[in-house]
Amino acid sequence: MQFDIAHLIAATALALGLHLAQAASVNGVAITDAQITQMLEQSGLPDTPQARNAIQQQLIARELFRQEAAKDKGLESRPDVQQALRDAKAYVLMQAWLKDHIKPAPVTDAQVRERYDTIVARLGEKEYKARLIEVADPAAANAALTRIKGGEDFAKVAKAVSIAPSKARGGAMDWVSFKLPVQEGQTQNLPLPIAQAIASLPAGAVSAEPVAWNNRSFLVKVDEARATQVPAYDTVKPGIQQALHAQALERATAALVTQLLAKAKITQ
Repeated sequence: MQFDIAHLIAATALALGLHLAQAASVNGVAITDAQITQMLEQSGLPDTPQARNAIQQQLIARELFRQEAAKDKGLESRPDVQQALRDAKAYVLMQAWLKDHIKPAPVTDAQVRERYDTIVARLGEKEYKARLIEVADPAAANAALTRIKGGEDFAKVAKAVSIAPSKARGGAMDWVSFKLPVQEGQTQNLPLPIAQAIASLPAGAVSAEPVAWNNRSFLVKVDEARATQVPAYDTVKPGIQQALHAQALERATAALVTQLLAKAKITQ
């Protein structure tokens, strides 16, 4: 049986009524401000008295659990615990080694600005808020289209039959924009036939017939169309930086894997 340690910690802290503003100690073991700050940074929470207090409660409860576990001398001899300890040690060592050896190139402000300018340059005069139904074949698409033409809400049908990730949202997609005529590679990562269908529909309209792509069938509805609203650079800069850093990290990781494979003797 698996136990959710985070919930156990939170519940225990709450039950104990721990509302301390400063660092504490648990049976003589210190809970330091540095520990609270580190956990706060890892959580991504804002540094507020309430957040620090909540994290302190968790650390106190976690220390209580640790102390009780240490009293059970039979735990470390259990095979499952020994394996978990070996796995944890191997993982920590691997992560430390990767941190030392994967060095992605830094992302510069010039690169961020260039990516922003490229994105903006690919936007069209209009942007569209659309919905999508994805099904396995034309027969299923035509059956869904018949329901929609019969008066059923597109979102309701999407929730019932779509296999797209947007199913739970009634097929709702993010706002998209592209220059016309729509061209391959400039569709905000949408398949070209779907982007073409979106651009051809007025607001409120549904594609008259299924759209075929990659051995699947799609129905498209445009909920709304408006003049493209270009986000300010400062607004999207953090997101672009994050995306570029992720790409640099992926390239550095791939280069390291290639290097290690070249030296390794692998049999499969």
